[in-house]
Amino acid sequence: MGSYPSTPQPEVLPPVSDSVAPPRRRRSTWASAPATHLLLGINCAVFVAMVARGISVWMPTTDQLMGWGANNARNVLLGGEWWRIVTAMFVHVGILHLATNMWCLWNLGLLAEPLMDSLGLFALYILTGAAGNLLSTLYNWYKFHDVNVFPSGAGASGAVFGIAGALIVLLKSKQLPVPQEEVRRLRKSVIYFAVINLVIGYSVNLGAGFTGVEVDNSAHIGGFLCGLLFAAPMVPRIGSPKKDFQFKLRLSVALVVLLLVLFGFYLAQLPPRG
Repeated sequence: MGSYPSTPQPEVLPPVSDSVAPPRRRRSTWASAPATHLLLGINCAVFVAMVARGISVWMPTTDQLMGWGANNARNVLLGGEWWRIVTAMFVHVGILHLATNMWCLWNLGLLAEPLMDSLGLFALYILTGAAGNLLSTLYNWYKFHDVNVFPSGAGASGAVFGIAGALIVLLKSKQLPVPQEEVRRLRKSVIYFAVINLVIGYSVNLGAGFTGVEVDNSAHIGGFLCGLLFAAPMVPRIGSPKKDFQFKLRLSVALVVLLLVLFGFYLAQLPPRG
């Protein structure tokens, strides 16, 4: 999801947790990876629109981010603004935050889209990004006892971690018509990407009291775990019968949607705060 301020209203800086690159893939055309390009285009278009409306290119304020759909436990749970669970994954905290997230999305998306089809990748982005934002909402609800200091979060990195989680599962398949040594190398690179970025995120948070910036690791973990779950029933599109792949993709989407709806219902029942 990205970063959020550790104090009520400081300016927000981009997360460092996206600074370690995912494995790089050979560049692709729009026709071979439409979902990856579409997601990149939506994120960039939102940022351009923000800047065109006077939002800072480098350091948007918390109020500015909230005006464009950033996530916040108070607004979601007390204000009923559940749409922020989705919109926050397309809002970024300055151009550096956008650039690091889009670079990771570009590389991981080009690797994942052939394995799960364009519809699968788009669904994975939305569902794992939502899972990260929901877990972040729950975490902040219990961490902060004053509703006026709930931090706001934004960014695509929860969904990026979700793609990484799904890749770790799908690249385990023996059906891929690729030398197993190459598959193992790619899978190991994705695992390193996830682990190193999580470690960096927690390291940054140790110094949050000095920098005023905190990485939303709960969103990263939520997205990653949802990505593992999403891919668990699936087989990769490459090397699998089409009918088998499509059935398991639908099963994965239905399973994750059901769990997210139940999770959202649980959050809606949390005791109110003043």
